Amino acid sequence: MQPGSGIQLFPVSASNFSPHVDALMAFWLGVSLFFGTIICVGLVWLAFRYRRRAPDEVGADIGGNVPLEVAWMVIPFILTMVMFAWGADLFVQERTPPPQSQEIYVVGKQWMWKVQHPEGRKEINELHVPLGRPIELVMASEDVIHDFFVPSFRVKEDVVPGKYTTLWFNATKTGKYHFFCSQYCGTNHALMNGWVYVLEPADYAAWLSGQNSGEGTVSMADSGQKLFTQLACQTCHLADGKGRGPSLVGVYGSAVKLSTGQTVLADDGYIRESILQPNAKIVEGYQPLMPTFQGLVTEDQLIQLMAYVKSLAPSATGVKTAPGAAASTSHTSGSSR
Repeated sequence: MQPGSGIQLFPVSASNFSPHVDALMAFWLGVSLFFGTIICVGLVWLAFRYRRRAPDEVGADIGGNVPLEVAWMVIPFILTMVMFAWGADLFVQERTPPPQSQEIYVVGKQWMWKVQHPEGRKEINELHVPLGRPIELVMASEDVIHDFFVPSFRVKEDVVPGKYTTLWFNATKTGKYHFFCSQYCGTNHALMNGWVYVLEPADYAAWLSGQNSGEGTVSMADSGQKLFTQLACQTCHLADGKGRGPSLVGVYGSAVKLSTGQTVLADDGYIRESILQPNAKIVEGYQPLMPTFQGLVTEDQLIQLMAYVKSLAPSATGVKTAPGAAASTSHTSGSSR
């Protein structure tokens, strides 16, 4: 919650998910309180009503009550199914980012959060986002399992080494909101936190361009293109597809046919695997010649390479690259070996 907001039952509500999560939680609490009160009051009343009044008193036999037994099975079942369906619907919404979400990359590392914006700005333990725009965080870990949790947004997601996980939200109030690592990750776990700054769109655009700090910025796609050249990837992955490796132009988000006859989607995970374990999936028509870059590139460099591959797009007249146009509005990405 924001500083100075005092003690509250729930943190400040500052995202599109907050009212829905709070409503579901209020329903759970209401049902629990209602039946908890009935059970506690009933136990106390029965304890006094049917207490033994004489040492030799024997209680009367009580027969079954079918309607009552049916009721205490059916009513909890219905309530449980309502909770399940409500929670499942909210879960699906939280795992389905809108098509035009703005991607921001987050890397967890003992014990800090590193953030990269496609336009080039980088942050440590801070995350700047615009008001009223869906934001999708593409997250990875350099070491152990972490968990990115923003209480005021009512969103959290594990950040797992060796794969990408995503989380999205739409901030509804400007301000400063705390985020935490909510998965124990080592000695300084409690210090692995930071702040989300929600800015008006104009203020965010100024911050993103570096106007407020006087910084220059290089887009992630441009950084990825530079790294792509430094690693000599362009010697095999020619744009016309005549190299020893397949062309990467337009591969992002496409279906890639493998030498096994299977077809896979060129998404974030496929790009990562293509770079780190290139022989895991071989594209049809090509040989397993690509060396592994495991240990040679960092998580930050991986996502820069990914941004570059995402920016490659075919033109109407031929093939071209668009290194400065990292795809910040899409959920999937692609690569090929």
